[in-house]
Amino acid sequence: MMLTKDHIGGLVFLCLSVLYGYYAGSIHMLPGDEFEPFTARTVPYALAILGAVLSVGLLLTAKRSVENRLSLNGYDFALVAKLLLLIVCFGLALEWTGFMLATMLFLIAGFWMLGERRIKMLLLVSVPFAVSIWFILAKLLDIYLAPGQLYMQIFGG
Repeated sequence: MMLTKDHIGGLVFLCLSVLYGYYAGSIHMLPGDEFEPFTARTVPYALAILGAVLSVGLLLTAKRSVENRLSLNGYDFALVAKLLLLIVCFGLALEWTGFMLATMLFLIAGFWMLGERRIKMLLLVSVPFAVSIWFILAKLLDIYLAPGQLYMQIFGG
């Protein structure tokens, strides 16, 4: 069997959709929600089913030709590993630095790894993006984002 990029993408997307659907079952619901037509699990289940259907569709329609076969030449796996390590560092830094600072540092470091070296551009992209995402989550959606232990130690809490 010849694997193509479409096959691998479809299989990865199918696995992610199945796992997402499985873990959607662990979302806690309020008492009495089990009788409601729309609950906290409804959208995750719908997304998991839609993702699975689309990935199966991708698997069934993938072209099996010599030109589309999988080739790993030209990929920078070291950069991918660095970016994955950066994501882990972002997750570890969230509690100590808080969402806003961790997001800014994550974006600056990610863009730096991808080749952007202009400090002005790094700041003009990462700071407004982090502030706008914080505003949407904290102010519009009323999701609590802890300021971080560093903020609490400097400014008290």
